Amino acid sequence: MSEERIVKTLCRMCDDRCGIDVHLSGFRITKIEGNPSHVWNRGRLCIKGSHGEEMFNSPQRLKKPLKRTEKGFVEIPLEQALDEIAEKLKAIQEKYGPRAVGVWKGEGVGFAQQEELARRWIHAIGSPNYFSNDSACFASRWIGNGLVLGPQGFQADVDNADCLIYWGQNPPNSHPNVTQQINRARARGARLVVIDVRFTQIARQADLFVQVRPGTDGALALGVIRELIANDWLDHKFIETYTVGFEALEEYVRQFTYEYVSRETGCDAARAVPAIAREIRNSMPKTGIVVGNGFEHHENGVNSIRAVACIDGLIGSVDQKGGKYLPVGLNLRELTLYEERPLRHLEPLGADRFPVQYDFRHECHTMTLMNTILSGEPYPIRAIVMTAANPAVTNPNTPKVKKALSSLDLLVVRDLFLTETAQLADYVLPAATYLERSELVTHALFHTVTLTSRVLPPPEGVQDEYQFFHDLAHRLGAGEYFPWGNEDELNRWLLADTGLTLEQLQKTPSGCQYAKPKYQKYLEQGERPFRTPSGKVEFTSEYLKEYGYSELPVYVSPRTNTPDPEYPYALVTGARKLMYCHARGHNLPALSQALTAPEIELHETDARVLGVREGDPVRVTSRMGSIVIPAHVTTADEIMPGVVQITHGWRDANVNDITLDDAFDPICGFPVMKSVPVRLEKESG
Repeated sequence: MSEERIVKTLCRMCDDRCGIDVHLSGFRITKIEGNPSHVWNRGRLCIKGSHGEEMFNSPQRLKKPLKRTEKGFVEIPLEQALDEIAEKLKAIQEKYGPRAVGVWKGEGVGFAQQEELARRWIHAIGSPNYFSNDSACFASRWIGNGLVLGPQGFQADVDNADCLIYWGQNPPNSHPNVTQQINRARARGARLVVIDVRFTQIARQADLFVQVRPGTDGALALGVIRELIANDWLDHKFIETYTVGFEALEEYVRQFTYEYVSRETGCDAARAVPAIAREIRNSMPKTGIVVGNGFEHHENGVNSIRAVACIDGLIGSVDQKGGKYLPVGLNLRELTLYEERPLRHLEPLGADRFPVQYDFRHECHTMTLMNTILSGEPYPIRAIVMTAANPAVTNPNTPKVKKALSSLDLLVVRDLFLTETAQLADYVLPAATYLERSELVTHALFHTVTLTSRVLPPPEGVQDEYQFFHDLAHRLGAGEYFPWGNEDELNRWLLADTGLTLEQLQKTPSGCQYAKPKYQKYLEQGERPFRTPSGKVEFTSEYLKEYGYSELPVYVSPRTNTPDPEYPYALVTGARKLMYCHARGHNLPALSQALTAPEIELHETDARVLGVREGDPVRVTSRMGSIVIPAHVTTADEIMPGVVQITHGWRDANVNDITLDDAFDPICGFPVMKSVPVRLEKESG
């Protein structure tokens, strides 16, 4: 009779890091449930997490290394695959130089330690060219907030806030546990303000909802700042002691009148701006403002994020209980080699054009990579090692992505499944799932660290992330940078300066608290309490000015606000669906039943003009190309007339076939994927 047991670990079907109970019968996973004792999800689990065993047991899962031949893919032994890959990488670096090889980190197997290992490996073999999905997601928020507050991971203190402002984020679909935090906050009397392009699930719960056009959030934020200043709803002591640039900001925002903000955003600013400002005044400093992914993928994204971050400085909510809290960090050792081997002299790709992005993230630019592969300029890149990324679906202008990746001398893809990108590879290596590896994961707001459990060993021929980079580094003569024999030895080394041991964490599978919340830590930091160049909250940035950018968070109207007869609609992409994490999960039966195909959301007025009804095929055209996709006609308040939305991640009718890869936020290099000018036509037949 098979032994029945439960192993506690963390779900990694997305990055919400929920505690789970994995039920096993012998060596078979039978069920995954939420862990009631975990501080974050308290036993709750979304549809993705509860069907994690489908991913683990999927018949489509890769179990053997594959090599491309003239007759297609053939299975080969793991050691042979690693030997051949290493020899090809050596030959490419000898012919073209060390920087001709890049590594690309995806999210399919997680992106905590996995990211740090990829960064370490590429510098260990002498190349600065680290790429990831972050150069088109998340990084602009890190940069925008970091330019004002310092790059330190500030987060809204939801559990203690008196007012929560969710701006361009829809937690019920993207962060379900945050939704429960919001519900608890509202139950004790906290107010909820939601600002978004769409009337989302979280907007339906709001005390105040403001709907704006894509890419105009910065205008609204600067209008709110003008209102706060005009009414003197400010924390003068904090401004005078801990900020720079107030006078310049005060002067700049005078132009953001109700009339101007209304014209830009499409909202009734005379109603919306004072209403938002009053909510802030009534709750400050316990005002938790959250900027979501909706701010990214515009040509003005970083400055819009900066504008919202300035509000935190104006009202003194920075590191306040209930405000924009800075969690206490865990002193893990650093895996990356940016101090030891920075390699900046080797010109990381895109760092010359987008130096701020590289300064803040040490991240190369994936759109520049595609052009470089195809042109050989400014220098050749001939090999990419990719771990669980699928840019053939998720990057803008995917036809160019496929052309570029197919033209490499060597493309190696590690993944759980034979994705669209893996199908282009020379070698495909099977990756371990999150249930077959161990890593250190922190929950910053709760100051806990968890050692995830290896629920089952990976199949023969399947490596975890550490073992893969370890074995390849040793074959390439960089073994000194990967001295640990396995994940346990690595994790023990990472913990060495924390006061915690591997054994302690193994005994506390629901997480071990390493610190307690501590607010207003800047009071103890001397003359330079914030990690900005000035040591203060920066309403103006001398750092940006030195690079030739505006020191102020200047608002630039998005191109979709200028009427274009050829492309009259504004396309927004990327709204999350609960059952999927970006492009992941479409091949799992329980998840794919909920939403079987992509669709375009459009206003009922636009549908009538086009003669389109629910489910009719619509041709969507940008200057990059066209796709045909079924229509979903929304009710009047779900989306503005003239604005349409398509969720990404689909193999068929892939919206990233028509998103722009040649128009960028000038500061961070993010592509335009949420304010794309398009035209719509009803497709005959």
